[in-house]
Amino acid sequence: MQALRPEQYQRLQEMAQAWERRQTPGLEASSRANPRLGVDALCFQTHIPAEEPAGRALLVGALISPVSLSLVVLPAESGVPAPPAGERRAFALPSGRYPFIAEVLEPDLWLWRCELLDDLSDLATREEGSRLAQRLMDKVMTPVEAD
Repeated sequence: MQALRPEQYQRLQEMAQAWERRQTPGLEASSRANPRLGVDALCFQTHIPAEEPAGRALLVGALISPVSLSLVVLPAESGVPAPPAGERRAFALPSGRYPFIAEVLEPDLWLWRCELLDDLSDLATREEGSRLAQRLMDKVMTPVEAD
């Protein structure tokens, strides 16, 4: 696994902040929001799916919020044009194919998101959320053994 570059970490932080700004009204209004959690981009790594044109690298990781845990994919490099918001696409990751929806957060900042858990009310701390994200990414990025 290749380490992320500082500018990639910066983009992930900007993505999490932009996603939080965009979702704050819904997060505050949700009765299932866990006040012990914040929005954070966690456990990201570089991945090159076979179907990506010219072997374009992607960043794959978890986005945790007070209401959900999502799998997120975005281009490893900035400057890639955004797909139309709401567009659907499946990505092949080592453990299988996952359905994603495009979310455009800002003109040059967008992501593909696949919500996996929509109730995190039982998590007592941010650290528990981080451990859950790590377990998720371990499962997602581990190839499925053939029968």
